Amino acid sequence: MDIDLVTIGTELLLGFTVDTNSAFMGQVLGEAGVRVARRTSVRDDPAEIRAAIREALARSRFVITTGGLGPTRDDMTKKVVAELFDAPLEFQAAIWDELVAKWARFGRKISESNRCQAEVPRGATVLANNRGTAPGLWLAGAPGEVVMLPGVPSEMKGLLREEVVPRLRTRASGVAISSRVLRTTGIPESTLAERLAEVEDGLAPLTLAYLPGIEGVDLRLTAWDMTSEQSGPLFDRAAAGIRAVTGDHCYGTGDDDLAAVLLERLRAAGLTLAVAESCTGGMIGERVTHVAGSSDVFLGGVIAYANELKTGLIGVNPETVAAHGSVSAAVVTEMVAGVALRTGADVAVAVTGVAGPGGGSDDKPIGTVWFGFSIRGAVDAIKVGFPGTRADIRGRASQFALHGLWRRASGV
Repeated sequence: MDIDLVTIGTELLLGFTVDTNSAFMGQVLGEAGVRVARRTSVRDDPAEIRAAIREALARSRFVITTGGLGPTRDDMTKKVVAELFDAPLEFQAAIWDELVAKWARFGRKISESNRCQAEVPRGATVLANNRGTAPGLWLAGAPGEVVMLPGVPSEMKGLLREEVVPRLRTRASGVAISSRVLRTTGIPESTLAERLAEVEDGLAPLTLAYLPGIEGVDLRLTAWDMTSEQSGPLFDRAAAGIRAVTGDHCYGTGDDDLAAVLLERLRAAGLTLAVAESCTGGMIGERVTHVAGSSDVFLGGVIAYANELKTGLIGVNPETVAAHGSVSAAVVTEMVAGVALRTGADVAVAVTGVAGPGGGSDDKPIGTVWFGFSIRGAVDAIKVGFPGTRADIRGRASQFALHGLWRRASGV
């Protein structure tokens, strides 16, 4: 079953509001075996709303809209759809009474402007909205079917899951659109594509999408119009093939967070962790402590931004800084050894670099970052050059540090 989505709101096109509704609907509907054929966003303009819904009905005969059901002048969706279906709006006293009672439960008196939310196109099914005042509406007629949902994300999500999807499942054939995500890091998208070229043709009938971001490249496998019994073995086989060529660049699946995966590995090995950060300014520690239960592994860390703190808190030799500069193999090696010694951690990482936008030089350009790793006293250092803005460089450096620890801890 194919449907069209029409999201309504001038703020969506101006960029003041991010359209998270469409992403959510695409995922949930796909799981129910409903394919989104096209998404359209329009302003709060009756002519544009009418044209978008009419065109969508001509393509798919089934449309879900979000937005434009509120009590203000720019809420026009219901009126436009009623006109398209020649279904006059009719006031329903039961809806109004429930709205009045709902506001009274919160100790408030409802405004008369909300009366329009009790108007329903003739013949429409009312979808109870337990999270807001605008009910959802389902209207079927000669042009096709239109489901009108509020634009407020919490209200839309509730109505979609509780009222819309159960009805659509009765029409589905038992097949669904499902996906499995493999998470990679520390390897550029182009290099990843070259490695996967040898296995990509064999993934059919699954499709593969590359989703690059600051922290790495997610690989999304998608099964189209299959039952779980059909897609499961295909996902398993494809994932095994991808892992075989990506090696330890692939650290997890789905929503796995690298910090959580690292903590699991350290916990299993009975290892404790500490960090010493300069250019990342605490980002690594924040990533680690964001994970519930991290306290049984993570001992703590030092944000040694100034050279005086590098020498005073974690024992970097001032002569090392003077001879090599703070962004160097020598300094980061002493940083990681010092924080491991002072905290007693089994595993440690240190980071120092040039995040920009100033401070770079010919031999240490912006994006130069040195990493030091200590695994039970065995210390090594590596230099990496990262592209992007200051935020990009710091984010990539934090991810690289966590990945470096994860890879090294695997052999302990």
